[in-house]
Amino acid sequence: MDDSRARKVRVWDLPTRLFHWALAACIAGSLVSVNLGGNAVGWHFRFGYAILALLLFRLLWGFAGPRYARFASFPPNPAAALRYLRGERSASPGHNPLGALSVYAMLAALALQVGTGLFATDDIMWDGPLKHLVSNAASATLTRVHKINRFVVIALVALHLAAIAWYSLARKERLVRPMIDGDKALGDAAGRGQAAPAAADGVRERIGALALLGACATAAWAIVTRLA
Repeated sequence: MDDSRARKVRVWDLPTRLFHWALAACIAGSLVSVNLGGNAVGWHFRFGYAILALLLFRLLWGFAGPRYARFASFPPNPAAALRYLRGERSASPGHNPLGALSVYAMLAALALQVGTGLFATDDIMWDGPLKHLVSNAASATLTRVHKINRFVVIALVALHLAAIAWYSLARKERLVRPMIDGDKALGDAAGRGQAAPAAADGVRERIGALALLGACATAAWAIVTRLA
């Protein structure tokens, strides 16, 4: 697609973009720290708590955020995803049907990973902050799920990166740049027959997102400290 001739529309608001990159950094930090072992595992927990706060934020932002950040704009639809795989183009400049499924899969896998991590143990040095709320047998089971689900998260990340590369090489569509500057170049494939509306991304949205993130961070802190 020739970006110089395509119309650019604000699709990804700043809070959504910052969420995306913060989540990516926390996932990477979590995986690196747990593999380093020793005292670095303490950072594995901290990254996990940050992911918990981010997931809470994204859940609420999916209802309170701008147009394309809302879950209503990309509902899970396997039939539409199959049609998209067969060549049908998406009418929305936001997530396409296949991308929508990947978003829900990633959020679900991360929620499971964080949730089980709160109750997990390595039986040596580290216990999840809520381990004492369950029996040793339950903690052992949740720990196994946590360890297995890690590979699901890694697979989803790898699939996400592969999809970005495929879109860039096969369809000549840039997916990374819009997640940096928020704007997407739209040709005839998206918004055909009508102008695609831009996502709201002003001071009001950003202040609202900051307040929401603060509330989510407080909730995550309360979960891992007040219940511990």
